[in-house]
Amino acid sequence: MKKNKFKLLRQGLLYDAIGFASMFIPLVGWIFDLFWAPFAAKKMSDMYEGTTGKIAAAIVFMEEILPFDFVPTFTLMWIYTYVFSSETKPATQTIEVKVNE
Repeated sequence: MKKNKFKLLRQGLLYDAIGFASMFIPLVGWIFDLFWAPFAAKKMSDMYEGTTGKIAAAIVFMEEILPFDFVPTFTLMWIYTYVFSSETKPATQTIEVKVNE
């Protein structure tokens, strides 16, 4: 399944904003983070597959469970995946088909 990269960016910006918002809720924000951290990790692993997605999920979990969230992890993962990643894209394979008439 091909994922739309700009849809992933929008989702990532939203999830980062939600994670940041918990810092501004006095006394309740850290309790929110206890629930948000596993949810954010699950969303990260759903958005980015493979080993990099699992590593990013662990990083986002650790970042969100800590009291101060100041790293836009989802946005940084999108930038890594679509701007800096040197992973080669699969080549298109052409199959020649002969039709007997």
